[in-house]
Amino acid sequence: MPHQFSTSYVKDSIGLFHYYKKLGERAMAQCPDDGLFTTLDAESNSIAIIVKHMAGNMRSRWMDFLTTEGEKPDRNRDTEFEDAPKTRAALMELWERGWKYVFDALEPLTDADLGRTVTIRTEPHSVMQAINRQTAHYSHHIGQIVFLAKHLTAKATGKWESLSVPRGQSKAFTADVAAGRKSQR
Repeated sequence: MPHQFSTSYVKDSIGLFHYYKKLGERAMAQCPDDGLFTTLDAESNSIAIIVKHMAGNMRSRWMDFLTTEGEKPDRNRDTEFEDAPKTRAALMELWERGWKYVFDALEPLTDADLGRTVTIRTEPHSVMQAINRQTAHYSHHIGQIVFLAKHLTAKATGKWESLSVPRGQSKAFTADVAAGRKSQR
């Protein structure tokens, strides 16, 4: 979705979440199937584990967003880092289900809701703070997904299609944005 000028925090937040979702999807689409389940070392998570963790977090934070604790009592965060989905299809189904919680919670909000209080792990947050917290959290993990996908794809195929501004093409990209042919989002 192209960047759209907005003074609505909620509308812009939804746009950012769509941007990060698409960025992760574009990275995973390039990654060979086996790369989605590969770890770089014993302390690293695979893309599949990162997605499983994100989906668990998304369910906990966004389900019944305005009315229940953001750390759901039935969430077992530690198990999010075990037993990754086994196929690309199962991984993408988990990914979509997680993002559905995000958008189902955000789309009905208005900027008037930003001062309302929600709790996360018993700590009060304004709706704006909760959105900021999750934007930072998800962009961090999307960065990990992009890094892993790029590394594992280039290693397996020798190729990687840039998800932003390709090396050596900054001026052309800026000209395309100015002409309306491309967007930074």
